[in-house]
Amino acid sequence: MFAELNDAQQLPAGASFLPGFALPFVGELAHALEQITLQAPFRKMITPGGHQMSVAMTNCGDFGWISSWNGYEYLGQDPVTGHPWPPMPDVFMALALDAAAKAGYPFFAPDACLINRYEPGSRLSLHQDKNEHDFSQPIVSVSLGLPATFEFGGKKRRDPVRLIFVQHGDVLVWGGPSRMFYHGVRTLRAGVHPDLGAQRINLTFRRSH
Repeated sequence: MFAELNDAQQLPAGASFLPGFALPFVGELAHALEQITLQAPFRKMITPGGHQMSVAMTNCGDFGWISSWNGYEYLGQDPVTGHPWPPMPDVFMALALDAAAKAGYPFFAPDACLINRYEPGSRLSLHQDKNEHDFSQPIVSVSLGLPATFEFGGKKRRDPVRLIFVQHGDVLVWGGPSRMFYHGVRTLRAGVHPDLGAQRINLTFRRSH
């Protein structure tokens, strides 16, 4: 069951859609992203079931989210390089705090940013963000590059799913009663963004500890 949506007022309590909110930050975000990926390159992680994810990932901040044969967890060091994750750039933090405050979460204190790179054909199945230690803190999700269809469900995997068309610079924030709702991204369609090329970048800010 699906409901077409691009209206923040139709989102469940605790969730907000902020169209174009990140646009004033995009130039600085792109430069910061280049510096991050020089230190911690994108990689396609393995799920506990042994499958390679179609989305490439990296992290910045005090902690980084990883997937491996051992499960899902946050680590203070990049298992690929053996070094701490790159620090979260000031522009990342400023955007995350501004978006959270706009959505009604003025005390957000992210310590991790998971960076996902989608190429045409990649997707992210419905899941919950549940490896964090503090569920009182929201999730801030920033879309850059190619447009995508974001799936926003409910507390159960089989609950009805809202479809949200997200474009370059759009931000989604969810917390409170919707913090543990299932969400995902449908298969990315082919295209070329004028600034970021044939890809979509997603920044997901979280409080992991």
